[in-house]
Amino acid sequence: MTTKKVRVATCSLAGCFGCHMSFLDMDEALIPLLDHIEFDRSPLTDIKTATRCDIGLIEGGLCNEENKEVLHQFREQCTYLVAVGACAINGGVPAMRNHLSVQACLEESYLDGLGVVDAQIPNDPELPALLPKVLPLQAEVAIDFFLPGCPPPAAAFLELVQAVLEQRAPNLDYASRRFD
Repeated sequence: MTTKKVRVATCSLAGCFGCHMSFLDMDEALIPLLDHIEFDRSPLTDIKTATRCDIGLIEGGLCNEENKEVLHQFREQCTYLVAVGACAINGGVPAMRNHLSVQACLEESYLDGLGVVDAQIPNDPELPALLPKVLPLQAEVAIDFFLPGCPPPAAAFLELVQAVLEQRAPNLDYASRRFD
């Protein structure tokens, strides 16, 4: 008798992919998990859109309109949506721009460089519009679990996945919740 595997999808918004790297730091602990989980959308599978999944792990904050669209689509597909890391939970490093206007950030980035010839702010309709502030994910959608850290340790990912497999609440000890 085969049991249904838990489908896991991952997504990155305005972040650095450090949380994905920490997920992979589970190393050999991933091997026995593969008997119980299968990956859907993820850089690990190169699947670009999620189908219905049990666990959605999403890192990065909301910096632009496209991030918001992706987040809403991902939320619709995930039974449990997990905000992973400081950027997803509170904006992280990208939110450092929140004390400036978007225009000031663009001017600093594209116009104020030394020796730049024909400097201009990109204005292509293909580029998503920046949000006035970088937002945490819970500002837009309901989040079921939070994995804090920058990035969260591999043990936190393992505990979360095992908890879902065992149909219990995750038990994240202090070492799995600290920022240092």
